[in-house]
Amino acid sequence: ILGSKSLKNFCITWIMVCIALCVILPCQLLLRNQDQSTVIERDNNSLDMIEMSGFICGYISCVFYLGSRFPQLYKNFRRRSTEGTSYLLFALAMMGNCTYGLSLVLKMPATESFRALYFLHHLPWLIGSFGVLFLDIFVS
Repeated sequence: ILGSKSLKNFCITWIMVCIALCVILPCQLLLRNQDQSTVIERDNNSLDMIEMSGFICGYISCVFYLGSRFPQLYKNFRRRSTEGTSYLLFALAMMGNCTYGLSLVLKMPATESFRALYFLHHLPWLIGSFGVLFLDIFVS
């Protein structure tokens, strides 16, 4: 799908993002541990920097995870064939995404007030698992 130069630029960008995340997140953890020594009251509903970093990583993961299926879908559509597709890989991936998504849904709190917050906190992973499951149905 991508030319070799575009693929190379994409890979370099991806590596730079991963390196940046590997530097930023540990720094955030160190800063968080230092901040815990000075107790500061904060609202339980507000997001601190480490939680926001987790959400950003979750949504970036979701985008890349969903995007990983489009090259296979495009290739199958262009060739009008699924020849060469590993159905065992997709079957296992579908089972994994289904059970992961269900584990998040079944673990949802019983009380209505906590349910919405739980759903929002787990939204990128729910979209990733069920979204890829949906795309895998089209691939297979």
